[in-house]
Amino acid sequence: MNPPSDHLSSTFAPEWLSLREEADAEARSTAPLDPLRVHLTGRGPRTDRPPLRIADLGCGTGSQGRWLAPRLHGPQSWSLYDLDSNLLDLAGASMPVAGADGSEVGARMYRRDLRSLTARDLAEVDLVTGSALLDLLSFDEVAALVRAVTGAGGAALFTLSVTGRVELFPSDPADAAVNSAFNDHQRRRGALGPDAVVVMTELFERSGYRVSASPSPWRLCPERVPLTLAWLSGRVEAAVEMRPERVPGDYLHRRLAQCERGELGAVVHHTDLLALPPRGPEGR
Repeated sequence: MNPPSDHLSSTFAPEWLSLREEADAEARSTAPLDPLRVHLTGRGPRTDRPPLRIADLGCGTGSQGRWLAPRLHGPQSWSLYDLDSNLLDLAGASMPVAGADGSEVGARMYRRDLRSLTARDLAEVDLVTGSALLDLLSFDEVAALVRAVTGAGGAALFTLSVTGRVELFPSDPADAAVNSAFNDHQRRRGALGPDAVVVMTELFERSGYRVSASPSPWRLCPERVPLTLAWLSGRVEAAVEMRPERVPGDYLHRRLAQCERGELGAVVHHTDLLALPPRGPEGR
């Protein structure tokens, strides 16, 4: 879950990003990695090609880079974009120094509103990536991002986009109403929320890109009480803010009590989206 925002202008607390990092890392799908690696090796002979250039949009504290950089081969040059300078400092200080084969990984930080990025900014970029980002964007922002990526001819990997589906164990009669209210909150002020992956897929495919989607569910087990408490509190508060009539007054209290007793689990469904440019005449 991402706290609702004024799209890309707000910031997330480092404590929240740290709390969720382990669950994020476990949830991200490895299915896109092989086709991504195959695409990236098509840039030319390994001895001749420049470092892999990667742009991480809305990088936060850098969890996407910490997860992805050690899984890619060859030298890498990362550009980390975020509007929060404190998060950028944390991201830059914690980037891996080596890829999967020991090649050097470097990073530069850029304080930017992502809505200002264009194909020119991404012209030399091989891969555009982001995590838990797409649900914050409006249709126009997703369309602009797709235009920037396709205009530059790079690949894209966006992980951990919410689908709007959540399972709680044990279930509660009010779960469906709370979920509906929360999804409405995700869509406020024009944000796509759980519709973002479908929209982005359609836009990439219209540009001839090859798109694949992989499930990447969060699994909040009883052993992850602090994360589950924070996630549940934020989720129910957002639902109450949006549709107070749908949420029973004692719902949050009951669910928090179950969580504190180690009796509550949850699966929060996400999708990872990989978009690769059209194959060239040599079949790349």
